Amino acid sequence: MQLISSPAKAWEEISTEDRQKVMSDFVYPLIALAGLSVLIGVLVEVGWSKPENYQEAMTQCCAVAVSLFGGFFLSAYLINQTGMKLAGLRDNLPLAQQFTGYSLVVVFILQIIYGILPDFLILVVLFSFYTIYIVWEGADVLMHVDERNRLRYTIISSVILLVCPWLIQIVFNKLTVMLN
Repeated sequence: MQLISSPAKAWEEISTEDRQKVMSDFVYPLIALAGLSVLIGVLVEVGWSKPENYQEAMTQCCAVAVSLFGGFFLSAYLINQTGMKLAGLRDNLPLAQQFTGYSLVVVFILQIIYGILPDFLILVVLFSFYTIYIVWEGADVLMHVDERNRLRYTIISSVILLVCPWLIQIVFNKLTVMLN
């Protein structure tokens, strides 16, 4: 919650913790909650009476889980590469994973909300842009991007964070339809 309400202060605290802790304590539980919310949301929307409804709910649940899981790792890799090329940062994938995991907080929370309340898509899209502010603060405090590269790094990292899970979900859904 502190990342949402006070990102600069939260990044200060995050910078002192173990880099690997982000996955087990933050990313994986939020991915599970997002998948569960989609499962419940789909079952509430389509009903509980037919076996096909459970199949659809599980397929959508898996799509969200795969997209967030894959989006996390792809984003971390791309942000690490971006940092090396644009900001002169050294190769440090665990740091990029920590930065990515916590920067995805808005994406995770919005996916949980959207899973249960799919009629609020426009609000989900609008609130997604708050990711930019969280990344802006983290680029300074955690990643130590210098001021002249910070805006470009923030924009590119934010696009990566918002687009990677979305693209993976599109590919997953297309493959599901093709293979079904």
